[in-house]
Amino acid sequence: MDQQTKLPLQPRLEEGKALVIAGVGGRYGKATQGDIPRLWELFDTCIKDIKKRVGGVTYGVCYNTNHGEFDYLAGVEVPAKGDVPSNFESIEIPAHHYAVFPHYGPVQALAQTYERIMFEWLPHSGYAIAGPDFERYSADFDVGKGTGTVEVWLPVEATVA
Repeated sequence: MDQQTKLPLQPRLEEGKALVIAGVGGRYGKATQGDIPRLWELFDTCIKDIKKRVGGVTYGVCYNTNHGEFDYLAGVEVPAKGDVPSNFESIEIPAHHYAVFPHYGPVQALAQTYERIMFEWLPHSGYAIAGPDFERYSADFDVGKGTGTVEVWLPVEATVA
């Protein structure tokens, strides 16, 4: 077993602010999610074209989930929708209550973290997913090595008992 599957899932709960994320995106499913690193490589070549970035972190946003497929946007925060260059996609994420999970180990094992969140933690948590989730990559994240701090931010709301 690797480090990710041995460690307990202990999220912190946090109030997240509204975000506008600008970047490049695509639609993925089980068979194609292995192509997401290529999307990040593409984004890495054009991130410099987003002039009004907020902070040094990057985001991987999962949204429009339907029948095992989802849209994924690799991007950065910008101050407002009007700050998104015309050749980039964007998504507006409302302020929300989040369960924030640290990811341990290489970024290639991120799918294992998601599986544990969805199948181990979520069913027993008393929460339901309430919008787009995202990965938050620290400013020191090394795309080439796949190392640095990664967190999964899952928007949650309490389920009715």
